[in-house]
Amino acid sequence: MSDQERIGGDVVVETLRALGAETVFGLPGQHALGLFEALRRAPDLRVISSRVENNLAFAADGHARALMAANPGGPAPVTPMIVSTGPGALLTLASLQESVAASVPLLGISSQIPVAGLGGGRHGYLHELTDQQASFRDIVKSVHVVRTVSQIPTALREAWESAATVPFGPVWVEIPQDVLLAPTTLPPITSVTASPAPLAPLPELVAEAAKLLGAASNPVILAGGGAARSGAHAELKALSEALRAPVFSTFGAKGVFGWEHPLSAQSWMEDWHSTEYLQNADVLLVLGSGLGELSSNYREFAPRGTMIQVEADLGKLESNYAALGIHADVKLTLEALLEWVPMRESDGRAEAAVAEVLAKVQSRLDSQPVEVERKLIEDIRAAVPEGTQTFWDMTIAAYWAWSAWNSDNAPIHTSQGAGGLGYGLPGALGGAVATGGPVLAVSGDGGAMYGIAELATAVQHELDVTWLIVDDGGYGILREYLTGAFGQSTATELSRPDFVALAHSFGVSATLSSLDNIGTDLGKALRTPGPSIVVLPALLKMFAATHLEK
Repeated sequence: MSDQERIGGDVVVETLRALGAETVFGLPGQHALGLFEALRRAPDLRVISSRVENNLAFAADGHARALMAANPGGPAPVTPMIVSTGPGALLTLASLQESVAASVPLLGISSQIPVAGLGGGRHGYLHELTDQQASFRDIVKSVHVVRTVSQIPTALREAWESAATVPFGPVWVEIPQDVLLAPTTLPPITSVTASPAPLAPLPELVAEAAKLLGAASNPVILAGGGAARSGAHAELKALSEALRAPVFSTFGAKGVFGWEHPLSAQSWMEDWHSTEYLQNADVLLVLGSGLGELSSNYREFAPRGTMIQVEADLGKLESNYAALGIHADVKLTLEALLEWVPMRESDGRAEAAVAEVLAKVQSRLDSQPVEVERKLIEDIRAAVPEGTQTFWDMTIAAYWAWSAWNSDNAPIHTSQGAGGLGYGLPGALGGAVATGGPVLAVSGDGGAMYGIAELATAVQHELDVTWLIVDDGGYGILREYLTGAFGQSTATELSRPDFVALAHSFGVSATLSSLDNIGTDLGKALRTPGPSIVVLPALLKMFAATHLEK
């Protein structure tokens, strides 16, 4: 094969470039060689590698989230990811589950065994699965199959549009080995474009919602992740101020509404005072949330008034609570509502109610022995330079951050959508690729071991990531859950490495910190270009979330 001879892999790369891709996350494999040869011949397309496919998918997820946070309301930053057949593809599934839950637009591309071996049966190919598509169908938004080179541009365009159509999400394309390697007479592909269809609300439903909100004496807004994904920041602020409606934010919506705004009740979604205020609204406008387990305070939420739910995911519409359901993009719906709802003069009641809720939350925290945890979050937040994006694993510090983190000028990305371990470092690596850094990753020692190999990735690609590892000697959250439920824990205590020494072996600077020095040490690491680790030995605990007088 000459350097000039174009193959199926070149058509894939050309199509991705035409669609707007500038970065591809990829890990080679035997059946995907045609793709990686094509990437070699496309120097204007940056390739970011990884050590394990699940971390590659987390990194691609972090890349897309960082781009969305940097440009809210802009075009969906679909991020391509390329892996090989069978084991390589399957390793991405847990990560893709997180991307689906968090509505992150990824374009996964997998090789396949040769076309002759497809269609069932067992042909003895390396990495062969009887039906690889079946493993992805119930995880991703859509699966797209290529069987000839000429199908590549259209399949990739359709997949890109699917990923970029609200609700955003990951999609999957599989292309056989021989198709990727096949010589092609197709001309170079330069004109493929994707046009995701907008999901506008029905006018009659907008009119009814505006009527309900206009007549409400105590309207309240609950902003969910869909509000953040749609980039509805300005529209949400305008509607809240027009209605004088307090805004509560779910964990997935942090940053969509100003943390210190007088109408911001922030995101203490596991606190009964927040739940009580939400359920006492005479009209509750829910924007881009399915009111799942966390957002409903573990199903304790029981609305007493009328609920309006705006949701782009049809399957989530009224799936947990009866409502006036509007299947639409949040931003487009708020734009329409703003043309209908009346402007109310501020009498200070809503602001006073918000201040009272937040004071009750703080009083409850003051009554618990959680000074260490509260100060730690404050210290981390103070150490983070303005504009720095943060990526959090499933660890006790992250559980605190879900509620307490001020996301204004410090966006937070977490894996609480699906709740899998290992997101922190690889997600941050993708974020650093997107923004240039610095970015912050936060993990526990248990979650850190899922991604420790990616320190090599950080070094290889010279990524500006500071990784905070809170070392409590085990799976801290599960230890607390098991002890709380049964009085003792099992399989939660972990042997772990000397993280500082391990970091040094990768050529990464590392600091062993303490609760007294964490702010200083973290700030210094974040100001120093390149990868670094700060290890904090600390045994943290969760707050008691439910008010005793509930």
